[in-house]
Amino acid sequence: MILFDGVCNLCSGSVKFIIRNDRKAVFKFAPLQSPIIQQLLKKHGLLNNTADTFVYFKEGVACIKSKAVLEVLKTLGWPWKAGYLFIIIPRPVRDFIYDLIARSRYRIFGKMDSCMVPLPEYKSRFIE
Repeated sequence: MILFDGVCNLCSGSVKFIIRNDRKAVFKFAPLQSPIIQQLLKKHGLLNNTADTFVYFKEGVACIKSKAVLEVLKTLGWPWKAGYLFIIIPRPVRDFIYDLIARSRYRIFGKMDSCMVPLPEYKSRFIE
């Protein structure tokens, strides 16, 4: 399951990219703003750390920030799997770059008034 900022244009665009390239339909999605997701984050001790964070739960373990992005790329397959090579960059450096983008995402990419509404054919892949 991928958790994302549902009002962020960059984040919603990333979800659309993943859906288009997820040939096996392995990913499910949920906006961080969902009350159910807030409970899940609290259970995993992530509630205060996720306002600007991409979270990917893989086999019950939460991957966040750059690690989450790289794990998703690896799962998407070729050619996106090649992005996993960035794992050789130390995590603090990757997360520093991630945080720079995350902090300016609304200013650069904009923000919606409400959470992204999935197309009907993808609705079953979203948890609300």
